[in-house]
Amino acid sequence: MEPIELGLWVSGGMLVMVVLGMRVAFAAGLAGLVGLVLIFWAKRDFGMEHLGWALTVGIKTAGQVPHSKVSSQALSLIPTFILIGYLAYYAGLTRALFEAAKRWIAWVPGGLAVSTVFATAGFAAVSGASVATAAVFARIAIPEMLKIGYNKQFAAGVVAAGGTLASLIPPSAILVIYAIIVEQDVGKLLLAGFIPGMFSAVVYAILIIGIAVVFKSVGPPVRGFTWKERFLSLPPALPIVAVVVIIIFFVYNPFGDAWGTPTEGGAVGAFIVFCMALFHGMRWTELKSALLETAKLTVMIFTIIWGVLIYVRFLGFAELPSAFADWISSLTVSPMLILVCILLAYAVLGMFMDAIGMLLLTLPVVYPAVMALNGGEFVSAADSAFGMSGPMCAIWFGILVVKMAEFCLITPPIGLNCFVVAGVRDDLSVQDVFKGVTPFFIADGVTIALLVAFPSIVLWLPSLA
Repeated sequence: MEPIELGLWVSGGMLVMVVLGMRVAFAAGLAGLVGLVLIFWAKRDFGMEHLGWALTVGIKTAGQVPHSKVSSQALSLIPTFILIGYLAYYAGLTRALFEAAKRWIAWVPGGLAVSTVFATAGFAAVSGASVATAAVFARIAIPEMLKIGYNKQFAAGVVAAGGTLASLIPPSAILVIYAIIVEQDVGKLLLAGFIPGMFSAVVYAILIIGIAVVFKSVGPPVRGFTWKERFLSLPPALPIVAVVVIIIFFVYNPFGDAWGTPTEGGAVGAFIVFCMALFHGMRWTELKSALLETAKLTVMIFTIIWGVLIYVRFLGFAELPSAFADWISSLTVSPMLILVCILLAYAVLGMFMDAIGMLLLTLPVVYPAVMALNGGEFVSAADSAFGMSGPMCAIWFGILVVKMAEFCLITPPIGLNCFVVAGVRDDLSVQDVFKGVTPFFIADGVTIALLVAFPSIVLWLPSLA
């Protein structure tokens, strides 16, 4: 049996395990281990006397993956970014941010919902985890919206959709994972996510205002705040701005050399928010909760990475990514049409898989195909299919797939943010939240279409670096 055939059979088996309910990390790890053993056994024509040798080599090859890959310095960004978010919550910075947004924005139709979206965007700028963002604002924003008469499904949908912004707005754990898988510059990818993330927030806000104008009872405006009250709300929220500025200057300093690496920026940001939390009276029990929640989420992400990277190692031996890239580049249809079909396939996959697992499983095969479609890793903008150089195409495609991962966080039946919001609120069912996020599918579709049509939205900021 040829390696490519083995790759297809093992990949099919892994998908069956995922559909049957096995965790992505364990399904991918098991498939990768079995695939490696079969690959080495096939080199000896499947002779029974060589099965022990194949098992030994396959297990040793798989065993090298977790340490060699997860010891990457770039991955240390993930726990620091997650910790920043939880510490900011316990420091009271999230409530201060929401209060400032409410006083300045809530006077527009659907104003409290719009305030929630921009507050989640602000919190996303210090938190790399969408799940944490959704959980925090389910506690803060939903009671405020229900208090003035918002439909509970719509209020839940706003929080679940707003939480997805943490996937794009730096610091973003998913962008870091993408950068490591495709071996691209973490700093430039984090920069690239900033404008598309804020653009997504603006599209959400426009959608909410439109709904509130058409359906008067959906989101009544909140008025009565004086200019003094508005300005007084700004100082408590300024620490978040300070942390964002510090992280950006560590990633990219527009006035000179960067202050350090993104990893160092994440560590400094976490230390600053820790000091702020202590200043605001954080106790040992709250610090312990923040550390435990960070550890739980980090372990979950790293476990998925371990399992999937074993599967990726197998794919390399099976030569499946290069074969898929050759097949894609040989098609005679428009490259843009192929790209759109790939994004639609992500939308379907996201209905059955979590965002991180989906990207980790597909990128080793899909990324080389997209790069080949554009003309290769080192193609110039003039000779490319999408009108951008190879490195810029890698950044653009990364933002597109991470935006698709955002979309998958709210799509049934697996939409993780919806389950988180329902879990935090006893008065909401998962069905309520899924109904509430339905209008935001339209907003995400519009955003993705505009990012595809106008790549400069993504590429302008990283091009300056």
